[in-house]
Amino acid sequence: AKAGLPAYIFIPATIELGKIVQMLIYGPNVIAVEGTYDDANRLASEVADSHPDWAFVNINIRPYYTEGSKTLAYETAEQLNWQVPDHVVAPLASGALLCAISRGYKELERVGLVDKADFKISGSQPLNCSPISTAVQNNSEVVPVRNFETVAHSLAIGNPADGYYAKKTILDSGGFAASPTDTEIIEAIHLLARTEGIFTEPAGGTTVAGLKKLVESGHIKKDERVVVYVTGNGLKAQDTLLKSLQRPPVIKPMISEFERLFAPKLDIHEQKAAIAI
Repeated sequence: AKAGLPAYIFIPATIELGKIVQMLIYGPNVIAVEGTYDDANRLASEVADSHPDWAFVNINIRPYYTEGSKTLAYETAEQLNWQVPDHVVAPLASGALLCAISRGYKELERVGLVDKADFKISGSQPLNCSPISTAVQNNSEVVPVRNFETVAHSLAIGNPADGYYAKKTILDSGGFAASPTDTEIIEAIHLLARTEGIFTEPAGGTTVAGLKKLVESGHIKKDERVVVYVTGNGLKAQDTLLKSLQRPPVIKPMISEFERLFAPKLDIHEQKAAIAI
């Protein structure tokens, strides 16, 4: 926008309103496509190819896009006093992010900033669109999926470009992959918010839900030091999350109204306070 370049942005028609607002505010031409991210990407590529002076931003003028994701590994190692976690869990869409994180840790070992990049990396992908996680679980080829629907819109890539490499990266490290349901993803969003004070979108909920399943299945040991990448802010997915929340009660501006409504909770809080004293 600052450079004055015209932009045409192709998005799935089902994308969350919060994400559209972030685009529209800069004044580009936003086109909602009936279909998935795969359909929007394919159409954008075809349109760019039909105009010689256009560029498809996802590929040919962002060569450092996936390389930049390696900084997640750099920041993690730095915050762990230049140590590598035992296990890493990342969300899966195209597979590029997981591969970049893995490369980041290995590069730190190569330049001597960490002693040894000996870690497992696992992925989590929504069950309704899980070509990579299914391939990992079955040790099979990555088979594209179609006609899917999931609350984790940003992970809904039915034909993942880096699926093969993501599967290989996971299995070579000794990791695994989880496929949480939409219900489990929403529950994980609530869990993270209420226990850690972090509000994430369904992509982050997918990772947290995947962590839970990986621990329950024994693929992650309870004594391992685990880093989970929560990659999106919940403010971008309010429409999706509103369905799982209760609207606040309405009362008159009177203390008696408040106490009438919350008396049971107040009694519990007072009992806990008395025990603490």
